[in-house]
Amino acid sequence: MSDTIAGLRRTIDSAGELQSVVRTMKAMAASSIGQYEQSVRSLGDYARTVELGLGACFRTASPGVSSNSQVGVPSTRSKPQLIGAVVFGSDQGLVGQFNEVIVEYAGHAIGEMHGTPKVWAVGQRAHSRLADTGWPPVGLFHVPSSVKAITPLIGEILVAAEELRSQGDTVELHLFYNRPMSAVVYEPVHQQLLPLDEDWQHRLATAPWPTHRPPQILGSRTATLRTLIREYLFVSLFRACAESLASENASRLSAMQRAEKNIEELLEDLNGKFHRLRQSTIDEELFDVVSGFDALSNDIVG
Repeated sequence: MSDTIAGLRRTIDSAGELQSVVRTMKAMAASSIGQYEQSVRSLGDYARTVELGLGACFRTASPGVSSNSQVGVPSTRSKPQLIGAVVFGSDQGLVGQFNEVIVEYAGHAIGEMHGTPKVWAVGQRAHSRLADTGWPPVGLFHVPSSVKAITPLIGEILVAAEELRSQGDTVELHLFYNRPMSAVVYEPVHQQLLPLDEDWQHRLATAPWPTHRPPQILGSRTATLRTLIREYLFVSLFRACAESLASENASRLSAMQRAEKNIEELLEDLNGKFHRLRQSTIDEELFDVVSGFDALSNDIVG
């Protein structure tokens, strides 16, 4: 009986240690969510400034001249020969269905596109799942471990996209990532970066200017437009990566909450079994003592 009690005690101790690990991971995930969400909020003002600059360029465009063609990007009406797609996933596990959701969503969207897809995966686990869906990635990028590591990743993606553009006359660039909806909920989203959407250009060009003075462009409009488009690509990629990381940690937080609840229920059950078994052992020992005392008393009386 004592061996069984010792075994239960070891199991309870192991569950307690696992509970400590889960609580630590839960706290780290919650902290990371705030870090990445803060970076997206901080990016908002700069993104707004870039859009205002693009709007000023689109206002001064010559009638019938596409902004895409002026910066060497094909029109949205052209049929793409090559389609670049970046799918943001995770390198680590314990994230529930995070990778499965975005890979399934991206695979369905890519399958409906016209052209030859070239897919890059951000994250080893997304890379493995994409290979199983029939869209084997042509490249793999590692998931940033902090906000500071996002900028180098963006540089790698832009270099890969430029190499792809040099291979074909017409190229599209798409992003697929999970966007956080609440503390533990996210949804897959799709964003086309290139070519620049002409409806989006029109909205920026016709949006009310925030001051009474109309915008003016100093120097070359084409050079200014190229610079602003580079900043637009940077902002879009940074936001996509940061929101994907926030969603990843939200999924991990949800998984840790479920694990913590299961461990608490397990510990409650194990502690109940331990106390019942210990009480049973004590009762048996008392019964043996009483029986021995009775036997000894009968011998003395006899």
